[in-house]
Amino acid sequence: MKRNLGPVNALYPSLTTIIGAVVEGRPNFLAVAHVGIMNHGQPQYLSFGINKAHHTNQGIHEHREFSVCIPGENLVVQTDYVGLVSGKNTDKSKVFELFQGELAHAPLIKGCPVCMECRLAQVVDFEAHEVFIGEIVATHADEGVLTEAGKIDIARVRPLLFDMASVKYWSLGAEVAACWSVGKELKRAVRG
Repeated sequence: MKRNLGPVNALYPSLTTIIGAVVEGRPNFLAVAHVGIMNHGQPQYLSFGINKAHHTNQGIHEHREFSVCIPGENLVVQTDYVGLVSGKNTDKSKVFELFQGELAHAPLIKGCPVCMECRLAQVVDFEAHEVFIGEIVATHADEGVLTEAGKIDIARVRPLLFDMASVKYWSLGAEVAACWSVGKELKRAVRG
């Protein structure tokens, strides 16, 4: 028997990211776990939703550029910190060692195994939140997290996962099965 919990979002855990933008002339960062993949074609888009009160929003609106960096487990303290303190009152530009990509206003974090530079494509305005949709301009990955084929190996990234129910960060578990493969036997059986 299932219990109706009401309108509770049960899509957690979700990938923890660090959004970067230049605000008032300096890099600012915000931990965000509400990030979505918009498509798989070219160009590729992603989205994230944050409260309008966040300092980071100002820089994204002004420069129409931002970064989305994926911290590994080793950056849990710094990731949590940039989610706890506001850039309005705290200079977060020195928390990480940074590097420059193609976009001038998308600060990238050297310690994150994967970083994406994005150009703002659209903003969806809600009463208290904004959903920013960005086109991925470039993705930078540490050599150590790439497979021989040059693809990102999520197990090597060791990303942080955020869970709202427990209000804790989690890590990945073991691989379960191969996508677009494990269901083929059932597909054949259903066809008869």
